[in-house]
Amino acid sequence: MIQRVQTLYLLAVVALGLTLMWLPVLQLVTPEEATELHIWMLTPLGGAPLQGLWGMTFATALIPLLALVDIFLYRKRIMQARLNIFTVLLCLGWYGVLALYIWLAVISMGVEWHLTPWASLPLICMILTLMATRAILKDEALVRAADRIR
Repeated sequence: MIQRVQTLYLLAVVALGLTLMWLPVLQLVTPEEATELHIWMLTPLGGAPLQGLWGMTFATALIPLLALVDIFLYRKRIMQARLNIFTVLLCLGWYGVLALYIWLAVISMGVEWHLTPWASLPLICMILTLMATRAILKDEALVRAADRIR
């Protein structure tokens, strides 16, 4: 199980996904013409004056959880590949939820926003998951070819 390259990719997704939970991904700053300067750092667990960050928290927690479950499905390669595709879609959905929160913050509070470098972690997770999917499908093709020879 651990000697397979896709397991290493998925372990990296788990590690990056867990660290993403506590890292700030968005900085909200009051405009320069405001009398007081306020800076809020948004993490997937909260930290900004926005209510209802459950969507980002849910997506951020589900990405490493699905990758961890995916590691232990090594005997069911087709199911592994499908679960990987769902994880990729979840990473894309994470960015959709982030865009929604940015839009809500700009509309409701009139703040400026800046992404931190940590906001790229779901993209890295998505790329690693796609690489794992490719390796899983390559393994499946190898097993099917070996079965055909017998």
